[in-house]
Amino acid sequence: MIFPLIFRYFMDHFETLTPEQAYQHWLDGTAILVDVRDPQSFRAGHATGAYHLTNESLHPFLEKTDYEQTIMVMCYHGHSSQGAAQYLINLGFESVYSINGGFEAWSREYPQAITAL
Repeated sequence: MIFPLIFRYFMDHFETLTPEQAYQHWLDGTAILVDVRDPQSFRAGHATGAYHLTNESLHPFLEKTDYEQTIMVMCYHGHSSQGAAQYLINLGFESVYSINGGFEAWSREYPQAITAL
């Protein structure tokens, strides 16, 4: 029976969001935004309220985050975030999205939603 295999395929893969969709989730507070860029880039500027997800911060993130919560993953341009999003799906998170265009698109469209450390 192939239907369960197809269903499982679609349920076990991340999806993508446009920067506009991600921004709306961010405004509404309906998703957790994580940034997987390097520490220097994150410090220079990141989406306000984003969690900096690194190898070091992964374990605390997993301990405190509800696996049913929607997660949005941001990187530089929207490529590295796809691997990170799939990794989170593989860990058991139910709803994970990669943001198309990454931080570059976010900062261009929503400069008011950027924080630097």
